[in-house]
Amino acid sequence: MPEDGEFYGKHGEPRKYDSSFKGPIQNRSCTDIVCCILFIIALLGYFAVGILAWSQGDPRKVIYPTDSRGQFCGQVGTPLEKKGMLFYFNIMKCASPMVLLEFQCPTTQMCVETCPDKFLTLMKAYTNKKDFDYYKTFCKEGGIPEILKQGLCPAMLTPACPVITQRCFPALGLKGGLITVGNNSHFDDGSGTMRDAKDLVDGVKNATVVMEARQVVMKIFEDYTKSWYWILIGLVIAMLTSLLFIVLLRFLAGIMVWVMIVMVILVLGYGIFHCYMEYAALQGEAGANVTLQEIGFQADFTVYLQIRQTWLAFMIILAIVEVIIILLLIFLRKRILIAIALIKEASRTIGHVMCSLFYPLFTFLLLAIVIAYWGVTAVFLSTSNQPIYKVFNETMCDHSRKTCEPANYSISIEKTQCPDSECLFAFYGGETAYHKYLIGLQFYNVFLFFWCANFVTALGQMTLAGAFASYYWAFNKPDDVPAFPVFSSLGRSLRYHTGTLAFGSLILSIVQIIRVLLEYLDHKLKGAHNKCTKFLLCCLKCCFWCLEKFVKFINRNAYIMTAIYGNNFCTSAKNAFFLLMRNMIRVAVLDKVTDFLLFLGKLLIVGLVGIFAFFFFSGRVRAFKDTAPHLHYYWVPILTVVVGSYLIAHGFFSVYAMCVDTLFLCFLEDLERNDGSAERPYLMPENLRKILNKKNKTEPAE
Repeated sequence: MPEDGEFYGKHGEPRKYDSSFKGPIQNRSCTDIVCCILFIIALLGYFAVGILAWSQGDPRKVIYPTDSRGQFCGQVGTPLEKKGMLFYFNIMKCASPMVLLEFQCPTTQMCVETCPDKFLTLMKAYTNKKDFDYYKTFCKEGGIPEILKQGLCPAMLTPACPVITQRCFPALGLKGGLITVGNNSHFDDGSGTMRDAKDLVDGVKNATVVMEARQVVMKIFEDYTKSWYWILIGLVIAMLTSLLFIVLLRFLAGIMVWVMIVMVILVLGYGIFHCYMEYAALQGEAGANVTLQEIGFQADFTVYLQIRQTWLAFMIILAIVEVIIILLLIFLRKRILIAIALIKEASRTIGHVMCSLFYPLFTFLLLAIVIAYWGVTAVFLSTSNQPIYKVFNETMCDHSRKTCEPANYSISIEKTQCPDSECLFAFYGGETAYHKYLIGLQFYNVFLFFWCANFVTALGQMTLAGAFASYYWAFNKPDDVPAFPVFSSLGRSLRYHTGTLAFGSLILSIVQIIRVLLEYLDHKLKGAHNKCTKFLLCCLKCCFWCLEKFVKFINRNAYIMTAIYGNNFCTSAKNAFFLLMRNMIRVAVLDKVTDFLLFLGKLLIVGLVGIFAFFFFSGRVRAFKDTAPHLHYYWVPILTVVVGSYLIAHGFFSVYAMCVDTLFLCFLEDLERNDGSAERPYLMPENLRKILNKKNKTEPAE
């Protein structure tokens, strides 16, 4: 195994001794000014896009169904306030493939108070005043002559129910193996022809392509309204558990690391046992042997939990993870002892910079603002189109599919030449310059979201690095540590290195946006490309995934070097990279093993909170059965708590990880700057000197 000195010259020169160096340099200048100016201009443009989107967008288009005139059904404060249901004149026309492209049926749609509840045809209703009065509630405005002459009424009514997002769809059912509508397998289509109820199926299917997804979203939203306070309690438990782990690590680092290792193995072991018990319990149950491929995608995830194959897959995955972790622990047992000592020193450092534990809350707040701004802007951009009306008819005359104006269409030439044609709302679009570049604005919104989110993360990394470096390079610890190291470091980062943060986050954002475009391209070309292009696209996705990980690694260490020395991004990245290359052995021995141990801590917290959330929301424990809310999908709060717990645990442990990485680079610099003599003593703490078998010459011999 080569000594570190063999890498000198090949990977840069070691840093020389500097008697004036006392830690993070105070007298520094602004870095990467060009990128700072570019970032400010991009932010101003982002604010301009947001203002433009808010002035043009209309979120009501997401909430309310739209009739043939582009009016919103059920909107409060409008004439249609009490008419919250959307009624289709002829649902069978929704079987057209055009519905899948434009999400709008080529049939008249109108807002009604209630859906029809009985069979009626226009001809039959016209012979009975009571039936005709009921029938007219599903007709457009006009007198009886106009209704009969211009076709302002549907040819028939079928029993319908508003089961999906305020739309009146036929009440289909199954009786004796036959599809029925209103308990009848046949119906009169209004022209005297009897049709099978199954003829309605294709229309309903196409009309609900987007509506079903919307229904799932609405149910999920309803679940959140019922369980939000329990979710908050779960996240608070995760936060307290994470904080407890951090505090215990401060005083009992060695014991806590081994406790984390054992607990992770036990939690995964219980998961394997639970999956096996569920798998065995479903043996012999009707429908439990159906495969996941046969059942396809289901919005209700509880369906998958009734299948044996699901629990078998969970059991195999957990078993593989368990074996991998055990093997890693066996092979890394000696290095774990070294990493524990490094964690102890990180705990001691954090103990003197306690406010660093709460800095992730500031990062979460900034990220929440960035995510909220991106989401609101995206919604307003996507709803800023204008209603476009098209000519629809059954004879496909020359004017079919042309744009039209509904207000003047009844007296237009097209109506005269095509008597059966109608001017109906087709979709939202626009011909202005704003609408032409709407896709570009959405892309700009996504790109700035990545840039801003990465900038916030980078700001947190540089701030914490500056604070921990102040502790490390203090000659007399903790007396020489600044009074407010985190706030001082934050001020330096924003005052001098906004351009450096913007530069690093820009590079990472470009890589991430390319990955998004590759995923989008893969989705669009799915089923259309051959094996060669599929393999090439897969290789590109893999390469850019690796590139993203590498850029994150370089950025993180570059921010540490910038926080210490105040250099620009390129210089800091080069110095950090060469410093790590000159110490590759120590990087593998200390840094990565420590990251693995901290990952186990996050995994343990997520596992404990996730198991608690599962038993609570699923009602598996009788004590919680009456307390837990009744939900459409109990996996919604469970998944939210698990993801939230991981983010919270990651926030707290990221402080530890940043502390470890900063101390690691600092004592590598310390080894190159100093030699342990009285003139150049090592500044690393005694525990770290023991790890590396280093000793100051002024120390008494053991």
